Amino acid sequence: MINVTESAAEKAIALINNNDTESDLGLRMQVVGGGCSGFQYNLEFGTATDTDKVFEFHGLKVFIDPRSTLYLAGSVLDYNDGLMDSGFKITNPNAQNTCGCGESFSV
Repeated sequence: MINVTESAAEKAIALINNNDTESDLGLRMQVVGGGCSGFQYNLEFGTATDTDKVFEFHGLKVFIDPRSTLYLAGSVLDYNDGLMDSGFKITNPNAQNTCGCGESFSV
């Protein structure tokens, strides 16, 4: 379905541990409408809903709603801690085009 690298899982777990002690918290990955190419990613910390697919990677719980699973199939979530470019990055084989700013994509 999807994959989360060890560096992305470690960073997300560290952020969760810094901000909350609720044991059911995980990372919610969503594809929502928006941006100049039609779709954009939304990453946030939260708990699973009844309809979410729940995955675990390197100790990180990941929640994906049923609609987003279609758009995220085969995707990889990574974290880069570089000096000029740090942050989470999603590599999505389903994305046909991305906008110039890199914030949105089309399928």
